[in-house]
Amino acid sequence: MSAASTTVPTTTYLELSQEGAGAHKFYEVTVDGLVVTVRYGRIGAAGQVQTSTFATVAKAQAAAAKKVGEKVRKGYAPAIQGQRAPRAVTRRQVTSAPSTARSVAPVLWRFRTGSSAFGIHVDDERCWVGNQAGDVYTLDHDGAVLARFSLPDGVKCLVADDFWIYAGCDDGRVYDLSSKLPFAAYDIAADVDIFWLDIHEGLLNVSDRDGRLTVIDHEDEHQWSRRSQGEHAWMVRADDRAVYHGHHRGVTAYAPDGGGELWHTPTRGGVLFGWQEDDAVYAGTAHRVVQRLAKSTGAIEATYACDSAVYSCATSPGGRFVFAGDASSSVYCFDQDGTRLWKLGTGGGSALSMQYRDGRLYLVTTDGSLVCVDASEAAISAAQQGTVPAPRDVKLAAALPTYAPATAVAAVTTVTHAPAGSVVVECVQDTGGRIRVHVVSGGYDTSWNVQFPRAIREPGARYVVDALHAAAGGFYRVRGDIRRLQ
Repeated sequence: MSAASTTVPTTTYLELSQEGAGAHKFYEVTVDGLVVTVRYGRIGAAGQVQTSTFATVAKAQAAAAKKVGEKVRKGYAPAIQGQRAPRAVTRRQVTSAPSTARSVAPVLWRFRTGSSAFGIHVDDERCWVGNQAGDVYTLDHDGAVLARFSLPDGVKCLVADDFWIYAGCDDGRVYDLSSKLPFAAYDIAADVDIFWLDIHEGLLNVSDRDGRLTVIDHEDEHQWSRRSQGEHAWMVRADDRAVYHGHHRGVTAYAPDGGGELWHTPTRGGVLFGWQEDDAVYAGTAHRVVQRLAKSTGAIEATYACDSAVYSCATSPGGRFVFAGDASSSVYCFDQDGTRLWKLGTGGGSALSMQYRDGRLYLVTTDGSLVCVDASEAAISAAQQGTVPAPRDVKLAAALPTYAPATAVAAVTTVTHAPAGSVVVECVQDTGGRIRVHVVSGGYDTSWNVQFPRAIREPGARYVVDALHAAAGGFYRVRGDIRRLQ
């Protein structure tokens, strides 16, 4: 019988909990023979798991002791799991009054998700909607429901970065939904209460309840953070030039490398939503306006007046038309200089997020609906005269494909060989003890890391993916399915 098999497993559980909005997280290390398992995350959550195997029991115990010592020096202390309650997550509280508009928008179709919805993204192929129940649905542009992703907690927002779609959730994680196997691509620090997210070239930008902006790279490693002048930061947008952060005192632009503040502009009321075009950002505020700010200077270039607090806004390409949704279940359209062209009722709740695409305006609302509005000139003109189509209520398919994040290697499909045209990657433990993923197949830079699910990383394990794409930050992103190579 080996020494490893006779060793009794030992577990050390630590917590770090600070007053106010400070850290509230745990760190657990278990040694079982040659295997060291680390579990960490927000207090009360399941957390993330990393497993490492060592050549001898002594080396495993030494590695575990080193990990525990590092955390104790950072302020962690021994605790009993379950005695300290999880910190409450801020869920956006909104009210929705009936619309005062005399006419209703020309709604083509409506899909009711069953829970209040904030997340929306519309691309060339499909429409995405995410709700507070943790459900993300995909539909085609005609309203047919294609698939469902079942995530562990409420969806705060959906954001896109080129081909990739991410869902920011109330459990503090950001899930990559770009393949059938959704996975936690980023795990945000336990002291960050997410309000909104944006991702640009793999860099995750997080705005939170306390008015902070936190930037995290593709390997889930903290890059920099700033605390803005105001709290309740419901807006963050990013491009190559800056990160634009909207909070209750206005909009602040920061250099993308964290080098400092570029400008700050007070807005008419606290910012509740943000949008961006190439040269301008748009801030919807609690004081019934959308304001357009120049990205270069922060100067306010135009103001779009609504009749109630603005929950969401969007533009047609280039900012030719500006759309807004208010707290009174109305949707507005303005020309780019600020002239109101129309105001119509949504026919349901207030629009919490919106996006314009190809003559249609897509809304997600307080009653949990994804609504497709015909925003063509002819349809809007007819609606103003009281003529609108009968909205089509979309129904779920009887056998809808449903996908959930993999939480263990066993949940991943295993193959015995790599299909032609696929790419093989391998989990490698670096000198700091972290498990990275590198490319094995030829034609790739083997020194670059691959953004990959942490829950299924094991030293030496190999996986097959459909394709990899190089990102500007010097790493690879997965496209398509992930299968374990036996």
